Amino acid sequence: MTTASLPIQTKRASRQRRPVDIWHSEPEDLYALAEQLRGRPVPGVRMTEAQFEQWSDEDLRAEWVDGEIIIMAPVSDTHDDLNNWFSTLLRMYVEEHDLGIIRTNMNLRFSTQRRWRCPDLFFIARDRQHLMHPTYFDGAPDLAIEFVSPDSQSRDRRDKFKEYEKAGVREYWIIDPLSKTVELYRLERKRFQAVEDANGILASSVLPKFRIKPEQLWRKPLPKVSTVLRQLAQK
Repeated sequence: MTTASLPIQTKRASRQRRPVDIWHSEPEDLYALAEQLRGRPVPGVRMTEAQFEQWSDEDLRAEWVDGEIIIMAPVSDTHDDLNNWFSTLLRMYVEEHDLGIIRTNMNLRFSTQRRWRCPDLFFIARDRQHLMHPTYFDGAPDLAIEFVSPDSQSRDRRDKFKEYEKAGVREYWIIDPLSKTVELYRLERKRFQAVEDANGILASSVLPKFRIKPEQLWRKPLPKVSTVLRQLAQK
């Protein structure tokens, strides 16, 4: 079943209750639906894993949770700016040290958990790149980063925390622009353990010698990536 009946606001019509066929809906209707649901699964809609793979595309961020569909609302400018800044920083750092690859807004497939998740950013070590498929990565990334948005608080801190831990993600960063906090968790004996900052600096164990001052993430404008990379090279 792939039709939901909900009152949604579109550009073409006033607010009204009508079925939404998510197979054939315009992106603007799906975004409106996502904003209304605020991270909850689309009611009345279920898909097989194969159907989800066929339906989802790079223009729409969505996740598959044991048959249910979660459509992610468009992110804020602050969220997008921070995500782009951090992904640029990590991509340049990873390429410089030949560590692996960085991907943004791409699906992860956790087959044993019956989940397809779409983190904001993840890293795959060089010796595991063969697990990459054209539209998803099969298994746990070495590092995952989520930028918390209003509709993803419980999903990032509870649902994905448990799923990433169970899947074997080696390092999980939760970056919250709303509360201006950064949480870093490291997998030890199959459990995530919180990593405390040292003199205001958080250091990755997955990316050798990579460290960041969380306070840099809240600056307006953000620091130049080239400046941060030079600082990393001097440590």
